[in-house]
Parts: sequence; C-alpha cells; structure tokens
Amino acid sequence: MENSFGTGRPADKLVLIVDDDESVRELIEFIVKKEGFRTEKAADGEEALAKARSVNPDLILLDLMLPKYGGFEILRELQSDETGSIPIVIITGRYTDRSTSDMIKQEPNVRDFIEKPVKPQILSALIHKLLKTQPAKRPA
Repeated sequence: MENSFGTGRPADKLVLIVDDDESVRELIEFIVKKEGFRTEKAADGEEALAKARSVNPDLILLDLMLPKYGGFEILRELQSDETGSIPIVIITGRYTDRSTSDMIKQEPNVRDFIEKPVKPQILSALIHKLLKTQPAKRPA
C-alpha cells in the first residue's frame, strides 16, 4: 500500500479517540467520521493503551485528564514500544499554561495540541494534514 503525500484516503486511516467524557468522545467521533476516517474509542488510559497496541491506529486524539492513567503516563507508555511512532494530538479542556503546553509539545510522539471546546474545522484540517489525506469533496 504505497501512499504519496496528499493522496491518502481517509477510509484507509484509523483514528483512536481517547476521552473519559462520552459526549466529547461522541462529538469528536462524529467530526472524524464525517471526514471519512475510521475510528476506535477508549474511555480511560488503560483502554487507550490496550487499543493503541491492538489496533495500531494511524493517529491518537488524547485527552490529558483521564481515569486510571493520566495523559502524560500514556504518552510515555506509548513511546516505549511499537506504538512509539503513532502521532498524537493532545485535546485538553484544562487551561494549560505556556510552559505545560511547551513541555507536552517536546514529547516525541506529540504533533499538536487542541483546546476544548474542539472546533470541527480545526480538528478536521489538522487530522488531514497529519495523515496526509484529502478532505472529501463536499457536494455543492
């Protein structure tokens, strides 16, 4: 399966959505699926790690405030094995000061940082950019 820049199909890409708030998970899943991507969801850190290892997603959208493991622990865990190359976008509702967001961005697997409430256009554009896919053409 060769994939040159900008020609990837969203249907070939799997996005793992990790958030302990079901309404947030549903919203993000709706945005991601509307763009044509496949999704998997996890509600806590333990499930996120298990799914990341079992389904090997192309991208992880990760909330930092999670039960069982915090986002930082998950970031570190995911760096330690075959999941180390999966790009991660942090989605957080907690106000994050500059130094914390800079620290998070230093993590090798973190590609970007989005604050809640998530803006659909921003999230969609970011996922397409990171996964080198084309947005679906909208009917006129």
